[in-house]
Amino acid sequence: MPILNKQDKEEVKRYEEYIKNYDGASLMQSLNWANVKNNWIQEAVFLEEEGIIIAAITLLLEKIPYTNYYFMYAPRGPVCNIYDIELVKRLIKEVELLKEKYKIFLFKFDPNVVYNEKLEIMYKEAGFNVLNKNMDKDDLIQPLHDMVLDISNISKEDLLKSFSEKTRYNIRLSKRKGVEVYYSRKKEDLKIFYDLYKITTIRDNIGCRAYEYFEKMLDSYDEENLRIYITKHENDYLSAAIAFNYGKELFYLYGASSNEKRNLMPNYLMQWEMINWGLETGCNKYNFGGVLNVDPNDGLYKFKIGFCKKDGITEYIGEIDKVYNKYIYFIYTKCLPILKKLKRKVRTFKRHLKNNK
Repeated sequence: MPILNKQDKEEVKRYEEYIKNYDGASLMQSLNWANVKNNWIQEAVFLEEEGIIIAAITLLLEKIPYTNYYFMYAPRGPVCNIYDIELVKRLIKEVELLKEKYKIFLFKFDPNVVYNEKLEIMYKEAGFNVLNKNMDKDDLIQPLHDMVLDISNISKEDLLKSFSEKTRYNIRLSKRKGVEVYYSRKKEDLKIFYDLYKITTIRDNIGCRAYEYFEKMLDSYDEENLRIYITKHENDYLSAAIAFNYGKELFYLYGASSNEKRNLMPNYLMQWEMINWGLETGCNKYNFGGVLNVDPNDGLYKFKIGFCKKDGITEYIGEIDKVYNKYIYFIYTKCLPILKKLKRKVRTFKRHLKNNK
C-alpha cells in the first residue's frame, strides 16, 4: 500500500527509519511533527521496490474556511532524490490517490534542496509552478534562506576558529561575565522559555504561538531529539531556545530573549552549547534557521552570519506547486496574502497603542 497505514506499527517504523536516515531529510517530514501541527490532517505516502522504501512524503492537509477544498502541503518534502523527476512524478501519482478522500485544490512541496537553476527549469517544464526569489518573502511558507553550519569532521577548536572574530569574542565574554547555560525537558523550564518568548514577540513585532504548541513539541519528541536550552545570570533568566536533534542535523527552531542584561551576550554562549550537542552526537549540520533579510545591517543576519562565516547562506529551491483548481488557487495565492498583510498591520497598530498607553 503506497498510503501509509498508521495502524501498522511495523510499517510506521520502517517509514520513520527511512525518513530519519535519509541524508538531508528534515524533521518536518517526521510523523511526530504532525503531532505538533495537530490542527492539520496528516497523511503519508511512500514508494518501495522489493520491500525497500525508495521515496516518501509526509503530508499535512488543511480545509480552507467556508469551502470544501483542501490545501495539501509537504513541508521540506519529499524525501527522495528530487533531481529524479520521474521518481517524484511516480510518488505524486500515489499522492493523488488522496483526491478520492479529500477535495484538493493545491499540492505544495518545498524540498530540502539548495537552489539550482536547471532544477527549477526541469520542474517548470514538467508543469509545476516554482515559487522562490520571484515572490515576496511574506508569501512563502518557509524562509527561502537558511543559515546552515557544516559541523562534520571538525574539532571544537577548529570550528570555533571558523566563526567571526566578534562572535568568538562574544562567546568568551559571556562565559567570563558568569552567564550559565543549562538544558532541560521540565515543564517549568518550558514556561521560562515561553515567558521569554512572549517578550521577544512583542519586541520584534512577530506572531506569538500558544503555549500548548510548545507543550506538544515536548510531548512528541523524547530527550534524544529535543532539549530546552536556557541561559541565566545570577537570578535572571536571559534567553532560551528549543533545539531539535534529528537525523544528522541539529535545528535551532525557536529562540527567545529577555530585554535585560543583553550586554552579557547570552545568545552567543547558548548557541555554542547547542552546537556542541550536535558535535557530541555526530551531526553533520547545525541549522540556525531562516533569514528573512539578507542584509548586513539586519541584526538577525549579523548574528547568524558570525557563526556561518565559512559556509554563508543556504538558498533553497523554494515552493513547488501542483495546481488542481486554478480558480481557488488564484484566490488562495493572490487574495489571502493581502488579507494576511492587513491583519498583520492591524496587529502592529494594536500593539503600538497598547505600548503607548
